[in-house]
Amino acid sequence: MDNDLTPEQWAGLREAWGGCAYCQATDVAVQRDCIMPISRGGRYTLKNVVPACASCNASKHNGEVTAWLRRKSLDERAFLVRHATISTALLPAEDE
Repeated sequence: MDNDLTPEQWAGLREAWGGCAYCQATDVAVQRDCIMPISRGGRYTLKNVVPACASCNASKHNGEVTAWLRRKSLDERAFLVRHATISTALLPAEDE
């Protein structure tokens, strides 16, 4: 479903990341950032949203996340692994 991020999921994402998903700043307010920007077809969903500080969110703008992480000399692999781990942990269990 498109744009289905619930307030509870957003709270879970903020808690799990503990700050900015990109630069790991913990003493800042965070905003919802779409990993795949809305302008490129991204949506506000559990798998596509991470908490980002205003600086990272503005800097990334509508860029592709891995290229932006490299350009900023941020740890691309650590971000991707942590994103996968957190997203999986927060996804509702599939009906068996």
